[in-house]
Amino acid sequence: MPDPTPAPGDDLTDDAADPKFVTALSRGLALLRAFNDGEVALSNQAFAARTGLPKATVTRLTYTLCKLGYLVQTEPGGEYRLGPGVLALGYGMIAGMEIKDRAQLELAEICRGDNPHVAAALGERYGHSVVYLATHRSPNSVSMVFHLGAQVPLFHSAIGRAILMALPEDQQDALLDEAQSAAKPAERARLADGLARGRADFARFGYCTSFGEWRKEINGIAVPVKPVQGGSVYAINVGGFGFLNPAETLTDHYAPRLLRAAQTLSLRP
Repeated sequence: MPDPTPAPGDDLTDDAADPKFVTALSRGLALLRAFNDGEVALSNQAFAARTGLPKATVTRLTYTLCKLGYLVQTEPGGEYRLGPGVLALGYGMIAGMEIKDRAQLELAEICRGDNPHVAAALGERYGHSVVYLATHRSPNSVSMVFHLGAQVPLFHSAIGRAILMALPEDQQDALLDEAQSAAKPAERARLADGLARGRADFARFGYCTSFGEWRKEINGIAVPVKPVQGGSVYAINVGGFGFLNPAETLTDHYAPRLLRAAQTLSLRP
């Protein structure tokens, strides 16, 4: 059925002078842009009022956008909220940003709260170490470990073990062989123990831990980050001095935040 006679303002999203301009697409996008900050749902009437489109046109557009997953109707005849299709479109834009820039927001969110002594970082493997590419520290946290460019060991730190867990087991074993061949005999068993601990933790919890194993005064937990577009493998961690960040605080309070942040940075739906 063709649209009724356009109402006043119906051409606000049109460009009739441009033969390449797709009016229907423009109108659909106008509905998606109609949401204001903090709004969860809108009715067909609200869409019509904000876009100037006829209510009959709005009804067909919301129906189509629901079919495509860009809108979700809360109940039959009810209001509409943005659907997962909009989020999927956003992933393309997010993926184009540098992971260090995106990580800064996630690291700050991990550290948010009343603990002034916690810190978080994004790291990438460099040989048998991990180098910090981005960090965030709460106001009173000590920067002895969590600072830009710092290097921590691959097999003894939580973030190093998390990076190992993002690699196939044959690559993990190859890196262990390399590290053991360059290490003193007394250190070789400790390197193997570090890899075994990382595998056990990751299989059980979905994250890796290091509570005083690298430095006796440092506690940390970490999760791998493997962007879907490929390329480097990263990891993010959270921790600090053990007497200010006990193991149970990290696992109970910060682990859920860490896992959510890693999922966002990995762009896994």
